[in-house]
Amino acid sequence: MQQHWKTNTFENEKGEFHIFPQLCKGCGLCIEKCPTGVIQWSKQLGFAGTPVVEAKMEGCIVCGICQNVCPDAAIAIRRHGNPAVGRSPAK
Repeated sequence: MQQHWKTNTFENEKGEFHIFPQLCKGCGLCIEKCPTGVIQWSKQLGFAGTPVVEAKMEGCIVCGICQNVCPDAAIAIRRHGNPAVGRSPAK
């Protein structure tokens, strides 16, 4: 049986930030490593009962660092007009 993951998507003219709340344990590595400081805690709780993250896209440069440091593959970044940075979000 195929499982469908809920995705929270944030978007700007440069690309998309997808967070999978079912995978985010709230470790905060993405917040710590974001070079522009646009990732923050949300009010939504993830599977571990901890807050998941969200992105304030007006400052996001869609660099993909958050995706690369996430130990749980809970973030997917997609650039507009360019090849995908990494994993594709579930449809």
